[in-house]
Amino acid sequence: MARYFKRLSLFTFHLSLACVLAQALTSCQEGGDAGDLFGQWRMDGSDSKYISFSGSIVWIKDLKTGDVYGNFQHRGDSLFMQCYSKEGEKNDTIVIEQSFGFRPINNIRLKITTLDSDKLILTKDGQTWRFYKY
Repeated sequence: MARYFKRLSLFTFHLSLACVLAQALTSCQEGGDAGDLFGQWRMDGSDSKYISFSGSIVWIKDLKTGDVYGNFQHRGDSLFMQCYSKEGEKNDTIVIEQSFGFRPINNIRLKITTLDSDKLILTKDGQTWRFYKY
């Protein structure tokens, strides 16, 4: 009888774990908190620069220089991003600050001028970044 309850509790644990994982994967696939930002965006005039939003994660990628992950928040017409250098590599800062022109790497604040199903326009201090849904 003890063996039966042990197997039942083990089965219940695995089932619960599977449900939690399925819920996490589903929320990632749906975009979670990303809302209208969800998906991959390509920078206008560039075939190598992309930015992707899913859940609360942002992935900034330049095929020529590298990529960096971070967290983001979308509040009203503002976009806040916190990017992190995984290993303190100078290349991470180069991707964010030189390749994209977002500054500083750990406290990026941008205004969302336009956001619809296929266009994202960001501005800050007279600088403009245009992205199209990829």
